[in-house]
Amino acid sequence: MVKPAYKRILLKLSGEALLGELPYGIDFDRALVIAKDIKDVADMGVEIAIMIGGGNVFRGVKGTRVGIDQAAADQMGMLATVMNGIALQAALEKVGAFTRHISAIEIRSLAEPFIRRRAVRHLEKGRIIIFSAGLGSPFFTTDTAAAQRALEIGAEVILKATKVDGVYTADPVTDPTAKKFKSIKYMDVLKKGLRVMDTTAISLCKDNNLPIVVFNLDGKDAIKRAVCGEAIGTKVF
Repeated sequence: MVKPAYKRILLKLSGEALLGELPYGIDFDRALVIAKDIKDVADMGVEIAIMIGGGNVFRGVKGTRVGIDQAAADQMGMLATVMNGIALQAALEKVGAFTRHISAIEIRSLAEPFIRRRAVRHLEKGRIIIFSAGLGSPFFTTDTAAAQRALEIGAEVILKATKVDGVYTADPVTDPTAKKFKSIKYMDVLKKGLRVMDTTAISLCKDNNLPIVVFNLDGKDAIKRAVCGEAIGTKVF
């Protein structure tokens, strides 16, 4: 059996990962597939925290385009991530995982508040943590929240699951000449303006030597292969 390359990870999941074939909202069958993949990794002894996005329900940037104040739009986006957190927690528990949902916005009837030592203790006990509501403040993306929480809990890597199989010189969907990087330095990501994570998140990772692995979530056993150190995507370091 291949041993995991990391003991503790933070998995960054976009809200779109829960779409399945739907134009918007949550496809619970899709959530169950993702939950099963995550549970398989947890069964290997890996401690897992997840930062969930909310773009499948509401994306703050779209709200500002129609005239909503950015702070209000971002707050709506944060609430969307809480909904996704509840759905993902239900899916994980359906496949037999032990979980804790932690929201940066205090909603005690739905999720725990973030307390760093308590979160770390959950991980040590083998519980899968789902982080929602980003950092609880507008103007910060879930990318930045992922980097912040990963550092706070002592994660060894951020695994960013996307719709593409790594980082490219340009958008491979619109540019067929785009070339994939097997690995790339933080500074090169910033200099080239590559859309891996936002600049605040990349800077946080750079300053603290926290690697990022970008990979396609839809690949077979993709999360497990990334955790085991296979070169299935692009490593930013």
